[in-house]
Amino acid sequence: MSRGIHGFEPTFLVGIEELRRAHGPRLAALAGRRLTGFAVVRFVEDGDWFADLPVVLDFDGVRVEVCHWKLDELSIGWNEIDTTAAVTGWEWSEFTPRWSGDHECLEPLVGRVLTEARLLEWRPSEYDLAAGTVAVEFAFGEDVLRITNGLDENFLETGAAHPDYVRHELIR
Repeated sequence: MSRGIHGFEPTFLVGIEELRRAHGPRLAALAGRRLTGFAVVRFVEDGDWFADLPVVLDFDGVRVEVCHWKLDELSIGWNEIDTTAAVTGWEWSEFTPRWSGDHECLEPLVGRVLTEARLLEWRPSEYDLAAGTVAVEFAFGEDVLRITNGLDENFLETGAAHPDYVRHELIR
């Protein structure tokens, strides 16, 4: 168990080639599956999303668990996290983390069929500390969700990707 999450044993990878080799075929194979649910961790006391912990997406029983860490590390897990188990080890904190099925970016996508999963690499035209970071993108027809690196945490974006992202093909 890591970060108090039952089943979360992240393997953080760096760079598009490493991530595409390790997870590309499984991400591509999600196409055609319906998003049936999701889970994020929120604090009980104020309802704030704790973006440092994984975003779990359930596609008809195949769960993908995405977690950015540090500036350029990304872990993608598969069917490992138990979102029914309590998040533990936070006795030192004044906040109580709990799994939630509440997020304004994710709720409208539940029930939708995934048309394509993609890996995007941030390649800005000018120097940028985040250059080379990788985002995971999920397309549901015209609607798109990206889980990007928000500088040491997950960040959720919808809509068209910034033009400085380079899309990398994923093959089953």
